[in-house]
Amino acid sequence: MMAARFLRRSLPLLRQTRCYAEAVTGTPQMSFTFASPTEVFFKEASVKQVDVPTLTGAFGILPAHVPTLQVLRPGVVTIFNEDGSSAKYFVSSGSVTVNADSSVQLLAEAAVPLDQLDIAAAKANLEKAQADLASTSDEASRAEVQISIEANEAIVKALE
Repeated sequence: MMAARFLRRSLPLLRQTRCYAEAVTGTPQMSFTFASPTEVFFKEASVKQVDVPTLTGAFGILPAHVPTLQVLRPGVVTIFNEDGSSAKYFVSSGSVTVNADSSVQLLAEAAVPLDQLDIAAAKANLEKAQADLASTSDEASRAEVQISIEANEAIVKALE
């Protein structure tokens, strides 16, 4: 009885509404920062669009995107510059934050330009990891090997 009364009084406070992004006025601008622990790829750069792979699916980010926080999965991040050129990077994991002011921060655990990856090495690493998975007995080692398999599968898919 007491809980029901509390919920009735609290319901307006607990109710959240989802809204669309505000309409862009003038020239749309998006400030983009992309970094890994070892390198900063973009620092508050003005870009047109960013495509990211997340655990809930891949999506594109444009100026005035609805604010969100997502976890990255292994895959390709594509950045479309204002001049129409694009840059592709492979990320292993990390997070992407889209803020209400159209600023975007992408923090990757590991990132490398796509053109620096070797498909033959990725396939060899994938085969080795799959062989290691069969011989691994403890759970921690098994989880590490599974992560290696997922990352190498994503590299191979990105390069084919």
